[in-house]
Amino acid sequence: MASKSKWIYQCRECGFESAKWMGKCPSCGEWNTFEEVVKEASAPQKAPSAGTRVSRPTPINEISMQEESRYHTGLSELDRVLGGGIVKGSLILISGDPGIGKSTMLLQICEHLGESLRILYVSGEESARQIKLRASRLGVHSPNLMVLTETDVQYVVETIRSEKPDLVMIDSIQTMNHTDLNSSPGSVTQVRECTNAMMRCAKSLDIPIIVVGHVNKDGAIAGPKVLEHIVDAVLYFEGDRQMTYRILRAVKNRYGSTNEIGVFDMGEGGLRQVENPSQAMLSGRPKDVSGTCVTAVMEGTRPILAEIQGLATTSGYGTPRRMATGFDYNRMALILAVLEKRAGYYFSNLDAYVNVVGGLRLDEPAVDLAVAMSLISSLKDKPIREDTVVFGEIGLAGELRSVSHGDLRIAEAARLGFTRCVLPKHGIKSLNSPLGKEIELIGARNLREAFEAAT
Repeated sequence: MASKSKWIYQCRECGFESAKWMGKCPSCGEWNTFEEVVKEASAPQKAPSAGTRVSRPTPINEISMQEESRYHTGLSELDRVLGGGIVKGSLILISGDPGIGKSTMLLQICEHLGESLRILYVSGEESARQIKLRASRLGVHSPNLMVLTETDVQYVVETIRSEKPDLVMIDSIQTMNHTDLNSSPGSVTQVRECTNAMMRCAKSLDIPIIVVGHVNKDGAIAGPKVLEHIVDAVLYFEGDRQMTYRILRAVKNRYGSTNEIGVFDMGEGGLRQVENPSQAMLSGRPKDVSGTCVTAVMEGTRPILAEIQGLATTSGYGTPRRMATGFDYNRMALILAVLEKRAGYYFSNLDAYVNVVGGLRLDEPAVDLAVAMSLISSLKDKPIREDTVVFGEIGLAGELRSVSHGDLRIAEAARLGFTRCVLPKHGIKSLNSPLGKEIELIGARNLREAFEAAT
C-alpha cells in the first residue's frame, strides 16, 4: 500500500514543524519563516534480522590509540585553523558571505594536495568550463583534480564510492538535491538530508569531505542549525568584500582548537596567506594623530597587534550617536559610562565612534583599555605615543584588571619595535623579568594614570 502524504508547515531556519502556518516560530523566534512542504508518512521500521550486520560495543581499552593522519593543505594558515591539517573521514563546513573567497581557497589547495592525492570537486553552481577558467587564473593544473558538475546527491555518493578519491569538495550543499524528497533544493529538509548523506559517506569510506555552505541575510549559515551539529568542523570567513584581508575562524572543531584564526589577503591571484598579521594590520598607521591606539590581542595561541581608532565629536542631534565596527557595541557603551562616572571624561553630548582597523572583530576584555585610550585621545586631541602599546581590562569601578598571556603580548610588541607598554599594575608581577629589558613596562591603577603614561 502506498504511503500517504500530507501538507505541513516547516520553519526554514530551525526545521520546526507545525500543522498550521504561524507568523513567529516558537522554536527559534524568527518571523515569516514557515514554508509549506509535503511530508510523506514513513514506512514502519522492521527489526533487524539475525543475519543483519549490526555494530558491536567495544571496550575502550581495546580501541587503537594510533595518531590520526592529516593532509597538509599547503596553506599554513588553514592548517592552523584546522588543528594541523585535514583529518581522514572528517566532514568540514566552510561558510561565509558571497564572494569572500570560499571556492577560491578550495581550488587553491587542490594544486598542493593534487601532488599526492586524487581530488573530486563537485560543483552544483558552475559548469566545468567555468571551473576550468577560474582554475587557470589561480594557476591550478593538477592532473589528479577531477571535476563533476552534478546536483543529485545520490549520484554524487555513488560516484564517490566507485571512484574512491582521497578528498571530496562539495560546492555548495545548498544546491544538492535528494530525489526522494519533494522539497526544493536549499530547503531545510534537503540541506539536512544531503549533509547526512555526505556524513555517512565520509565516515564509511574514511574520505574527508569539505562542504561549502551559504549564509543568510543575518550572516548565519543558511539551513537548519542541526547542520552545524552534523559536521566535524565549521570554518567561517570574516571580512568585508571591499577590504583585502580575510579572517578564517573555526566556530567548531572536533580535531583542534576553536580559538585559532587564519589571516589571508585577497588579490588577483587568489588568497595569499599573511604570515605576519601584526605587521600587516599596522601598515599605514597615521603618525601624531589623536584617537589611535595599538593593542595586543590573543587569537588562540597567537598574539596579534591591532590598531584601535576612536573619534569623539560634537553631536548634531538631541541624542548622541554611538557606532562600533569590529568591537561590541554594548561593551563600548559600558566603557563610555565608566569614563564619565569614574574618570571624569564626559561624552554625554558627543558622538562616539570606534573602529578596529583591518577588518578584525575583537571581543576580548584586554581591548577595553585601548578603546578607552583612543576615545580619551580624541576627546583631548592629544595623540598616544607611537612607540606605546596598551592592553588591559576595565572594571565598573574604573580600576584596571590584569589579563592572561601578558608575556606573549609584550614579546610580540617588542618584536615589532615598540619600546613602551602600558598595562594594569597588578599584571606586572606575573610577567617574566627578562621582558623588562626589551620594552619599558608601565603599570597603571586607573584610567587617568594609564592615559598620562600613554601620552
